[in-house]
Amino acid sequence: MFSAKTFHKIYRFSAWYDLLVSWPFALPMTMGLLWSAVFTPLNNGLGLAPLPQLDVHAVLFGNFFGAVVIIWAAARLYLDDVRLAVFDGIGRLLFSFAMIWALWHGISPILLGFLLPELALAALQLLGKRSRQHQEPLA
Repeated sequence: MFSAKTFHKIYRFSAWYDLLVSWPFALPMTMGLLWSAVFTPLNNGLGLAPLPQLDVHAVLFGNFFGAVVIIWAAARLYLDDVRLAVFDGIGRLLFSFAMIWALWHGISPILLGFLLPELALAALQLLGKRSRQHQEPLA
């Protein structure tokens, strides 16, 4: 499906994407700013139901998410080992399942802006890795 070079680019892109999207969640101040300056106006501009106020529990779990994803992305970039794409793809599927569950239970549809790239990157990494395994000779 992909050449080794293309698969490597997808793998690295997914890590850079994670860093870009996740860093605002890593600290309470940046998460609060993201919520009030980006998510709330976007949600209101789309005419959706008002977002809830962030409470300490939401911020804490958002910070856990941000910190873990940043560390995982940095490790993937540092190690530069495409074998980690399988683990990343599985993690993206698990996280996507949680987002689908949240959407099903009424969370703001702006979550689709996170879900669609997660599903796309999961598919590219898992299908690409599967394809590469069928092309590569066994050692």
